Amino acid sequence: MKKLYALLVVLISVLLLAACGDESGGDDDTLTIGISLPSATHGWMGALIDSAENKAKEIEENEGIEYVMTNAADPNQQANDVEDLITQGVDVIVMLPIESAALSPVGQKVKDEGIPLVIVDRELENDAATVVVKGDNEGIGVNAGKYFIDKLNGEGKVVEITGPPSSVTEQRGAGFEEAMENEEGIEVIASQSGDFSTETSLQVMQNILQAHEQIDAVFTQDDGMALGVVQAIKEAERDDIQFVTGAGGAKEVFESIRDGGLISATFLYSPTMVENGVEIAAELAKGEEPEETEVILDATEITDGNVEEFYDPDSKF
Repeated sequence: MKKLYALLVVLISVLLLAACGDESGGDDDTLTIGISLPSATHGWMGALIDSAENKAKEIEENEGIEYVMTNAADPNQQANDVEDLITQGVDVIVMLPIESAALSPVGQKVKDEGIPLVIVDRELENDAATVVVKGDNEGIGVNAGKYFIDKLNGEGKVVEITGPPSSVTEQRGAGFEEAMENEEGIEVIASQSGDFSTETSLQVMQNILQAHEQIDAVFTQDDGMALGVVQAIKEAERDDIQFVTGAGGAKEVFESIRDGGLISATFLYSPTMVENGVEIAAELAKGEEPEETEVILDATEITDGNVEEFYDPDSKF
């Protein structure tokens, strides 16, 4: 009887503990957003990381959905980060791929695990994404091409500074080429990658300036790269280049446009787009169906005519 009584006491204790665990909800009920981003190698990415974390904190405070954020310096590290997020059992993943092709396989792993995947900015080369949030990259290229045709009156020698291998780079370049394909008077005399880096673009432009005596304008696919290009032009004391354009919406570029500097136009591609991605991820984590599978933000042209509408002196970017 004593043994039976002891066994009953143990059994009742186990049941009570289990009941207490159920009442508290337990960690298993906590939803988690995994966020995989590149490291902040330039201002736009730094602003995007801040925007992602601020939005994730807001959702955590208001809805109790936790988040885990990682930042990678290269595609291999980012792929490992995403695999770690899968292992941790997150409920949804937000990823901005460093390179489209290199991160497509791990994106497929996310899909195969049944985890919703929100891709921001640079697309994958497969259909692993549940939702894609991006700016109008082709529109940036098309709008820039039209701007060049108008400013150069259909004639001139142009340099193109591109980004690293990604959907963003390809789409912006394709849009620019498409806009100017019938303009026989405009020649793209050089096209090189500035890797979305101010420092790299400075070095690349220094080499291009040495190789070409006459350049009329420079199309860059990123505001940070535009700043590097302008620095190279100023250091070389070249006065043949009429204007430079960027993409993004950086405060320093807005100031150049406002003050009549060498950068005369840019095309909006706001880093706050990631906020949309994190908000969508929160809905997916709760099991809701996305309202749309692709969210595209306008590539608004910013010139001296409208820059004051968009300029924010307190902007971190």
